[in-house]
Amino acid sequence: MAKNTTSTDVLLTSIIKGIEEVKGNDIEILDLRAIETAVCDYFVICNGSSNTQVNAIVNSVQKMVSKELKDKPWHTEGSDNAEWVLMDYVNIVVHVFQKEIREYYNIEGLWGDAKITTLENKY
Repeated sequence: MAKNTTSTDVLLTSIIKGIEEVKGNDIEILDLRAIETAVCDYFVICNGSSNTQVNAIVNSVQKMVSKELKDKPWHTEGSDNAEWVLMDYVNIVVHVFQKEIREYYNIEGLWGDAKITTLENKY
């Protein structure tokens, strides 16, 4: 479970590094802090091109956060079919999609009031 002493910004940086490590695509950070009904501070959304890459992204994020912060997700679900994997770090929820599933569910559209930051791919 995410420790309260872990800074959300440090956790966010570690999650992004984990995604970039295995070339996760279309990374977006949704800042939900100004939304009264939000369940967490941030959503991090990205996609992979296959279920193999989705699982690789999830594993990379878990390893990076574990190595740098000695932390692990409070809950993870969706790894079985790897179309949409949700990783709950309490203050930050990571959504790793396959591209077509991401387009279908359109999380960014559902949380349209959030401040969205799009990160450029470094590869």
